[in-house]
Amino acid sequence: MARKLENRTALITGANRGIGLAIAKAYAKEGAVVLLAGRNQAALKRVQAEIAADGGEARVFVVDLEDAGSVRRLGEAIKAQISSLDIFVANAASLGARLPLIRYPLDTWIQTFKINVNANLILLGELDLLFKASDSARIIMLSANVATQGKATTGSYAVSKAALEAMARIYVVESAGTPIRINIVSPGATRTEMRAKAAPDEDPMTLKAPEAVTPLFVELATRECQRQGEWINADVWLAERKGAAKPAV
Repeated sequence: MARKLENRTALITGANRGIGLAIAKAYAKEGAVVLLAGRNQAALKRVQAEIAADGGEARVFVVDLEDAGSVRRLGEAIKAQISSLDIFVANAASLGARLPLIRYPLDTWIQTFKINVNANLILLGELDLLFKASDSARIIMLSANVATQGKATTGSYAVSKAALEAMARIYVVESAGTPIRINIVSPGATRTEMRAKAAPDEDPMTLKAPEAVTPLFVELATRECQRQGEWINADVWLAERKGAAKPAV
């Protein structure tokens, strides 16, 4: 059986843990060459080795997403190695502080925007020609339900994710007529380190594992997927998928 992402190349930021790690492994298993981007080189190397041991191919790119110069160098390094990029998963993010807006530290606010918004803006600019060189480029921006809700103490995380969503929608319009398809995914409550920091009193074992959402990311990354400009709630998608799998009675 042919693998779903055969002969495709995928860039995943924050690929050393959590959802990014799960996506990287799922993509590699489906035949994609995965470009692992993140700050922790040792952790990325371990992921690369695990993917290789499972018969996949991965390359490591070290980047500090808070540093615009480092992000631009990542773009240059990728362009030096490949002539087209089929998939970009903008996964890496900063949670920021869990404080009311009126007491929110400005330096944390700025840091969150550098990672969650600015870095992705730079990468879109750096990689735009690589996307357009693909016959079916697929971009997936990870957001969160709080981007569209007024939830206390979500501060810079919620606002930066709302900005990221607006940026994605603008890029959809500006990429009209090209093979680029862009979608936004809210993974929902998932068992990750970030979730543990955001909700320390929550029992993590009541949450789904990161691997649970990877089928959605695989589907969105395929050549066949024509979904464009959609905001997708992973929990709703999983529930619909589960319902569709039930036998008729």
